[in-house]
Amino acid sequence: MMLGGEEIYLIAQGEDPSDRWRRPLPFRTPVCLGRATGSWSIPWDPHISRRHAEVVWDGNLLHVRRLSNARNPVFFHGEERDAFEVRPGEHFVIGRTRFALSRQRVAVSSDHPTPTQQEAFGPQLLRQIVFRNPNTRMEVLSRLPRAISTAATEPATAARLVSLILAGMPDAEAVAVVAIESPSSLRRSEDTGDAVKEIADHPAALLAQEPSNEATLALRVIHWDRRLLADGEFRPSRRLILEAWNNRQSVLHIWREKQRRLNLPGKTTSTRPSSVADTTAIQPKAYHPLYTMEENVDWAICTPIRTDVCNWAIYTAGTFHRELGASDTTPEDLREDVKFLELVAEMTGAILQLKSLERRQAVLGQFLPRPVLDRLSEEDPETLLSPQEVDVTVLFCDLRGFSQETERHAERLLPLLNRISAALSVMTRHILEKGGVIGDFQGDAAMGFWGWPIPQEDHAIRACQAALAIRREFEQASQSPDGLLTGFQIGIGIASGRAVAGKIGTAEHAKVTVFGPPVNLASRLEGLTKLLHVPVLLDEATAETIRTSVQKGGFRVRPLAKLRPYGFDQAVLVHELLPPGDEYPLLTDEHLQLCEAAVRHFLEGRWDEAFDLLHRLPASDRGADFLTSYITQHHRQPPPGWDGTITLSSK
Repeated sequence: MMLGGEEIYLIAQGEDPSDRWRRPLPFRTPVCLGRATGSWSIPWDPHISRRHAEVVWDGNLLHVRRLSNARNPVFFHGEERDAFEVRPGEHFVIGRTRFALSRQRVAVSSDHPTPTQQEAFGPQLLRQIVFRNPNTRMEVLSRLPRAISTAATEPATAARLVSLILAGMPDAEAVAVVAIESPSSLRRSEDTGDAVKEIADHPAALLAQEPSNEATLALRVIHWDRRLLADGEFRPSRRLILEAWNNRQSVLHIWREKQRRLNLPGKTTSTRPSSVADTTAIQPKAYHPLYTMEENVDWAICTPIRTDVCNWAIYTAGTFHRELGASDTTPEDLREDVKFLELVAEMTGAILQLKSLERRQAVLGQFLPRPVLDRLSEEDPETLLSPQEVDVTVLFCDLRGFSQETERHAERLLPLLNRISAALSVMTRHILEKGGVIGDFQGDAAMGFWGWPIPQEDHAIRACQAALAIRREFEQASQSPDGLLTGFQIGIGIASGRAVAGKIGTAEHAKVTVFGPPVNLASRLEGLTKLLHVPVLLDEATAETIRTSVQKGGFRVRPLAKLRPYGFDQAVLVHELLPPGDEYPLLTDEHLQLCEAAVRHFLEGRWDEAFDLLHRLPASDRGADFLTSYITQHHRQPPPGWDGTITLSSK
């Protein structure tokens, strides 16, 4: 690495443009190349062994040595070589991947010429832009969530983001992800007070300062890459970055006339070789010395990513592919690229916020109710949170209608993502408010439990109170056509029993959770809410607790069927949890008595009586449909050996 932003890079490029990485080489430190070598791995090429070659940069040459267990040869200058030295600008080939050595530099610059055209893009203008050929861009966008969500570090996130943008913008020559930082984040020199130490610690960044609303801002290039493999400098415009940042919208700069790139007669433009094994080095495009910027770009776009957890900007620069004498190019030609970058920025910001939420959820304060947090301040956390076998009640809550909403809003997934976050927030808030612990998140579902780490005699009551509060909020929200929860319904399963609860994991990563029979049963009951067409189901133990509790005035229960869930040995008498009569007048207490008698007759094999009682319930009561349909399918005759149990053949 070299101070001031210049570094020596090894660039791996496969046949697919997206199969690529670019890494700065450490000085005199051996690096192993292969399909299973960590950050230096080449997973896309099956012709490369798990550990194929070792490279060492000595400051002038890259020493390459083929390892003894490598299956395929290494080519340099068209010949098989087991050991050789590579100079900057040269490359070698393994399998179908080219490895180029390049000396490149990035520096945020303040001396760019004044653009001849510039345009800022507000939301209303971007909504009017339609992609003429959306397939490539949508394919890139579809890969973005996984690429960003699985990146472990800030540099890895930025590197994946840059790679995807290059794949989605064929006219872009270079892309950088820039962090906008406040002066308080800089470590200043004690002698001068300048930010020279920050530059030394981050050689790929050149800090630039510009007045903002309240403080001077500093720019740090997290990661950048260019399409060409040639040596050279990339100089993002400080003015453009700060203009986009302060305006909170994408800004386009175009440099024209004397800053125009030309493909002159007699000059050859760069082309990709027919094979990555071709030994002809990739050369940059030809430029006329009087008609080119130092960075060899015609335009640049900067799009900010401003969130609570991320202050970044995406800087993209490229060229116009036109012949001498072509008509002038206007910002309209780049509007599709601006919209693409806006989508990338919005999705990246949302994903990074979700990742931050997940990290915060790993903090005990996001999982434990206030009484537990208060106890933690007084007792040893390791002792209080240690795994124990306890009596618990477990609640699983899952969204209904999520898949349909995803399909219906396929072109507007970011708002849907916000809605899912709001739904999970409702679930977790009511679980915590009723003294529960958040045990897990599974996609669009949440799991909570009661009875640990502080014993709760009323753990079943608390779980049922949380369930009805969640149901109530979703039902009320569904009445608002523009609410975040509109279109969503929930399914909740609750079960009680003996389980092990506590903190599990390692020193680096741990969480609190619960496992045991009631966890499995609660999860299965949540799934059965779809089969039985009711929002909340209880197991027999929880229902019995509710019936005998002095606090049962806040809710009611009724049996629905005795089921043996798929994969379970034991059958369970499944109950529905209902709000009090004044809140849910569809079913009166008399109706619940009829339903209980009908289920009792059904279990005893008196299906005619059960069928008659079920038909005396309100027609809009979906909870009676399952038994009515089952009796009809069997022609009102119990099968031989009837013991009252319905065995389910699938989940």
